[in-house]
Amino acid sequence: MDMDGKKLTHLDEEDRLKMVDVGDKERTDRAARVRGEICMEPETAALIAQNRVAKGNVLEAARLAGIMAAKRTGDLIPLCHPLNITAVDIEFTLKSDRVEVEAQARINDRTGVEMEALTAATIALLTIYDMCKGVDRGMVISDVRLMEKRGGQSGVYQRSE
Repeated sequence: MDMDGKKLTHLDEEDRLKMVDVGDKERTDRAARVRGEICMEPETAALIAQNRVAKGNVLEAARLAGIMAAKRTGDLIPLCHPLNITAVDIEFTLKSDRVEVEAQARINDRTGVEMEALTAATIALLTIYDMCKGVDRGMVISDVRLMEKRGGQSGVYQRSE
């Protein structure tokens, strides 16, 4: 149990792992928004901005990879429900020494999409690393975090920054 007396939902009474039964929950609109970043040399950011990375358009490859990964989250994380998500949006902000990523996932279902948004952002960041590692192996992925979650029994969560 945690400090609030709540039990972890993926453990049964004997502390064995289980998939949470969401069958009795009501379908509601749900959304999650996640941010993260990858820091790099200014020269690497300039190559991305000029679309001069040898492997191709870095941000579009990362966008597609993130969307594809969000759709496969249930295959990647053992106790995560496979979801039929309705939308995934990924946006990038290119700065002089980093790329900031924001991923949002939406669904109308019985369980949330936080894991899908986290997966989308993380895989987008990893794709940027993969596309640029030939020119900058010192890149650092950091600060992947849930910014906002809406819907379901627990209501709204919004990170204050």
